Amino acid sequence: MSFLNRKEPLILLLGDIGSFVLALWLSLFIRNLEVPSQDLFLIHLLPFGLLFIVWIFVFYISGLYEKHTTILKSRLPSILGSTQLVNSAVAVAFFYLIPFFGITPKTVLFIYLFVSFAVVLSWRIYGYFIIGRGRPSNAILIGSGDEMKELLEEVNSNPIYSIKFIFSVDLNRADEKGFWDEIISHIYSEDVSVIAIDLSNKNVEPVLPHLYNLIFSKISFVDMHKIYEDIFDRVPLSLIKYNWFLENISTEPRVTYDAYKRIMDIVISLPLTLLSLIFYPFVWLAIRLDDGGTIFVRQERVGRRGQAISLLKFRSMERNDLNLGSDTHRENKVTRVGKFLRDTRIDELPQLWSVLKGEMSLIGPRPELPSGVAHYIKEIPYYNVRHLIKPGLSGWAQIYQEKHPHHGIDISETANKLSYDLYYIKNRSLLLDIKIALRTLKTLASIAGK
Repeated sequence: MSFLNRKEPLILLLGDIGSFVLALWLSLFIRNLEVPSQDLFLIHLLPFGLLFIVWIFVFYISGLYEKHTTILKSRLPSILGSTQLVNSAVAVAFFYLIPFFGITPKTVLFIYLFVSFAVVLSWRIYGYFIIGRGRPSNAILIGSGDEMKELLEEVNSNPIYSIKFIFSVDLNRADEKGFWDEIISHIYSEDVSVIAIDLSNKNVEPVLPHLYNLIFSKISFVDMHKIYEDIFDRVPLSLIKYNWFLENISTEPRVTYDAYKRIMDIVISLPLTLLSLIFYPFVWLAIRLDDGGTIFVRQERVGRRGQAISLLKFRSMERNDLNLGSDTHRENKVTRVGKFLRDTRIDELPQLWSVLKGEMSLIGPRPELPSGVAHYIKEIPYYNVRHLIKPGLSGWAQIYQEKHPHHGIDISETANKLSYDLYYIKNRSLLLDIKIALRTLKTLASIAGK
């Protein structure tokens, strides 16, 4: 049973296509101040239809088919606006650089870019909630801790989910008199059809016999953590115990996936490596003019199975100081050129050589410095599990975690990062890798546009 609206991306896609078509009809109507004829509409629909396919792809890269898209009403105009700028450039290039269809709709295209923005925005803000949203099922949440509070607030604050928690119960009260009677009263008075419960909680045992009896009342049960993972795209840290790894993590090779992944690494990184050589002399000149230091730094990182790997990067700091766990090392500042290299991610281009050598992958958990890893292994339970697979240039945590730990020890955010890394290790697939790659391209494009 899914508690996200799994039809949402399809409904959004069909609605976007319908909005594009409607916007074209309206644009022709505005241009000619009369109802467009069928022939005129079809003449424009063919080339614009091909353009729509590209636009849908741009929408996907921009994250407009993510499951949280429909709740970001306040941010939607800016997201669509920036996306529409990209689509406008694509449209101009399509019609004026590839004059294949015999039409260069200057006025119509200009009108269409504005009309389509208004129609798609209206569809996304109002139309989806009329067509796409059904009546949510009443549910009870039984659990404890911060993750329970996060889940309760997220589900009840947003209409995109197929359930609504009408009541929550703290399992720390499980031994109180009348605890179960309170739950039962809500189940029957509120027409509850779903119970989400933290089955890993130590206080859940006394409740299980009562839950068993409710099976005959057509109540559906689900582990609270499965909903949490489905919604937040990370593994809840409170769930991380030995049994979770035994159930979800395997060291057995995935032959087909591993083969495709390695082929993808080589096919993509080889041309990128060759193209990146263009930057080398300019970076060398900039660094020499800035502080006269060396162009490269070679850093040791922790790779697959905890083995040390050596990464090459363009130098962005005054010196190559790796002792993150020390409080005595001198302040190491980012250079003026180094700031630019970091902001544009150019400093990471030499790491493509590590991908070609097979020490890293394009997609995977980011490799950490040995000093940081030694510290995190002591402070964060099961931290070394992230080393079961190859590290990557980009990963699930890089595109979804809002606060990244940078250049220092940060236990809290690194533990949060681990929850994303474990999600990737558990669910990794070629489609997930492609999704991460596309979202990474979007991030790089946004950086280049600043």
